[in-house]
Amino acid sequence: MLTIHFSADDLGRITLASEPDAAWEMLLSLHALAGPANHVVFGPWRNQALDRGLAPSTGLLLALAPPRGYSPDFLTPSTGGGLDSVADAVMGTERRRLRPQIALLSGRRAPTPWMRSLAQGDLAALKRLGAAMRQYHANVLARPWNRIRSVVEAERAARVRDLLEGGAERLLSNLHPTIRWKPPVLQVNYPVNQQLHLDGRGLRLIPSYFCWGLPITLLDDHMTPVLVYPANRALQRILIHSPEPDRTPLSRLLGQTRAAVLEEIATNSGLTGGGIAGRLRLSPASASEHTTTLRQAGLILSRRAGNTVWHTVTPLGRDLLDGCRSLH
Repeated sequence: MLTIHFSADDLGRITLASEPDAAWEMLLSLHALAGPANHVVFGPWRNQALDRGLAPSTGLLLALAPPRGYSPDFLTPSTGGGLDSVADAVMGTERRRLRPQIALLSGRRAPTPWMRSLAQGDLAALKRLGAAMRQYHANVLARPWNRIRSVVEAERAARVRDLLEGGAERLLSNLHPTIRWKPPVLQVNYPVNQQLHLDGRGLRLIPSYFCWGLPITLLDDHMTPVLVYPANRALQRILIHSPEPDRTPLSRLLGQTRAAVLEEIATNSGLTGGGIAGRLRLSPASASEHTTTLRQAGLILSRRAGNTVWHTVTPLGRDLLDGCRSLH
């Protein structure tokens, strides 16, 4: 269990990443790349990346990012921005941070000669790392980056509405099924026991496309506190868990995908068509077809703001959801 301790000041200093975090998406995609070929979501992406061929330098990154256990915190600096700024920040990591983190990563395994050079702050080793990061992003992440962005932006929009409508309490309560807000602490399902005292520094929330299953944070509590959590919550629910028993009548009535669209709109206080498509891995045309049908049935309302159309559930739609729950 990860327990994050908030003060009143911390509640006023919560920030939400405005775009996909290049460092975290890189790290977590490396975990997925080293994961199983039959992963329900990332398996096809992984296999395609391997079929296209990986640069030899990817091996350097995989050595630093094992799919289980610790990955060095210096790989995910708090600079934000694109991969170039992240790579520059990583190459500028101080030696006093490199050595203990690589030692913790190595554990009982003997580090490679390159990792030993990296731990000593060797400039050539750091440059190789920065070049490997840039090449990996260009060869592996650039292709799906638009999908990554759409999913993360949809999640961010939903959480911003939570913050505006219900303040920090609602934001923290709705983050993810694995996260529970019990003032003044946030409890997170986690593979190890860890305490994080914010001490007035606030918390940066980072929704991530490649974060899957459980949220993740840094081990070094001297760094800017962050909580990275899955942005693909709807997709995770559909693909990994069996349908919720109280939603089975709804799925039978509307079909599983259309029922999922209605649930997602209701859960997130409204979504755009692009947000629905990104979250449920639908084509824009398919998402539009489902929202049109739901709107014609009186279950949702659609409101245009500039070039964006927002969808919200109607009282009838809410009654249908609640009624299906009571029928089971």
